[in-house]
Amino acid sequence: MLSNSEIVGVLELTSRLMELHGVDPFRIRSFGAAAFHLDKYTESELGTLSVGELTALPGVGKSMAAKIRVIAETGHLPELDDLLAATPQGVLEMFRIKGIGPKKIAVIWKELGIETIYDLEIACENGQVAQLKGFGANTQQKIKESIDFLKSQAGKLRMDKAVLLGGELAAALEQYFDRVELAGEVRRKTEIVEKLRVLVAGESPVEVQRRLSGIPVLRKDEKNSSPYIWRGTIEGSDVPVEIIAVRPEDFVGQCLILSASEGHLSARGQGGRTLYRLARSGRFEKEEDIYAQAGLPYIVPEMREGLDEWTWAQKYVPEDLVTWSDLKGILHNHSTYSDGRHTLEQMAVYCRELGFSYLGIADHSQSAAYANGLKAEEVMRQHREIDALNQRFLQEAPQHGAFRILKGIESDILGDGSLDYPDEVLATFDYVVASVHSNLSMTIDKATARLLKAIENPRTTILGHPTGRLLLSRAGYPIDYKAIIDACAARGVVIEINANPWRLDLDWRWISYCMEKNVMLSINPDAHEMEGYFDMHYGVAAARKGGLTRDMTFNALPLPDMEAFLRKRREGIPA
Repeated sequence: MLSNSEIVGVLELTSRLMELHGVDPFRIRSFGAAAFHLDKYTESELGTLSVGELTALPGVGKSMAAKIRVIAETGHLPELDDLLAATPQGVLEMFRIKGIGPKKIAVIWKELGIETIYDLEIACENGQVAQLKGFGANTQQKIKESIDFLKSQAGKLRMDKAVLLGGELAAALEQYFDRVELAGEVRRKTEIVEKLRVLVAGESPVEVQRRLSGIPVLRKDEKNSSPYIWRGTIEGSDVPVEIIAVRPEDFVGQCLILSASEGHLSARGQGGRTLYRLARSGRFEKEEDIYAQAGLPYIVPEMREGLDEWTWAQKYVPEDLVTWSDLKGILHNHSTYSDGRHTLEQMAVYCRELGFSYLGIADHSQSAAYANGLKAEEVMRQHREIDALNQRFLQEAPQHGAFRILKGIESDILGDGSLDYPDEVLATFDYVVASVHSNLSMTIDKATARLLKAIENPRTTILGHPTGRLLLSRAGYPIDYKAIIDACAARGVVIEINANPWRLDLDWRWISYCMEKNVMLSINPDAHEMEGYFDMHYGVAAARKGGLTRDMTFNALPLPDMEAFLRKRREGIPA
């Protein structure tokens, strides 16, 4: 049975392709409205509901309910199948280009006869796109930049996808080999993975190759493989894969070598030998033994990038790094008050069930019409519900432990750098996450000035996803990182590590500078549903990669300390 998200995906794609093909606007709106409302539905599986039950849901009429039943029963929608058959694959791929929607794609396709992204790129270079009505040179340039970005990201995976695919590969290999270890970028927890590397223990390279040939999902690159290294791809993915055969006695040393950058391995230990040479020189029970023999501090795999990990190790030890268990609360989350899929109560109860002490709800502010941002009266309604829930949690504390919902908001940073809402509304929140969501095409000077003004606002508690990037989809706007971090240090503003694997923003490479400036960082999932809390695992991985310690992690503060911090900050704001 199709999941709710898959059914919603069918409706959304149908709506977009209808718009592409110029279908009756009423039908387009009906599919779009159904997808919008059903995306928030979490009570049960849509595929189990009758036509009558579906019709009772917001945005679903009798005709749409019948179509959803067809999708649930067959896995297809005839209208979508017809639209897909009438749409070249290359035109479908154009939906990945930022800055153009179905209507502009239709113009490019119909008026220029362009059916591939490659031909669209050439048309941009020739100036043909700029001549189209409603486009112009600016739109043409944005399309070209988006295509350049997509090309640079081809054959790569985000951390979450790489972890999933790497886990599936390792599980398949474990059926054939006694020892299997994911290495390379996946083990180093890089935000983008360009190659999956896996070590397998085996005495005979011939036997290793024979076993690999029997795994159905593997697609071997015969030309570039060797007796010791199998190269190719996994069925359904174009990301390069390397499976390295290693003798059992060399396994630990090779695991270190293949899970560290050249810069890290070039570090010299006692006697002048590099970490690389030591790792190749003998048998080791564990990686810590290699560092010990070198007379070097042990560095966790995440940090082996050849940057400032050795400087970090002069002050800290691996046990200082933040872990999931160090996190006491979950900040920056959304509910059905704005664009979340679960109610405030559901988000809070599940947060408590996971063992956390507080939930910071931070729905979108009023200017975020695209996300059903809260008007001032809706803010007050949410606050009344929070007060009632907090009273209930207080009564249940003997059974479940102390738990509290904190009143937050994700306030849009407007074009001039001011925060959404007048000051009297902002003053009602326990904390404010200030984020940019609109007008993303900015120069470094404009983007930096916009963020600096928001940071200077005494109501700003946390700077949210500082560059607005979407990994493998959209480059963030450029900012002067040092100026932003310095301003946060001066104003006592926390910076977010947005743990959503699409973002992982703040970039981990700037964590050390934040710590140097005594700027705390908050690992926030930006969760729009209960399961989104688990994205904090990716945030923790990125945080550890940058050397973040628990003492510098904002949401590692226990509830009493968090409440005291927020109260002191609010009291310090002039009336």
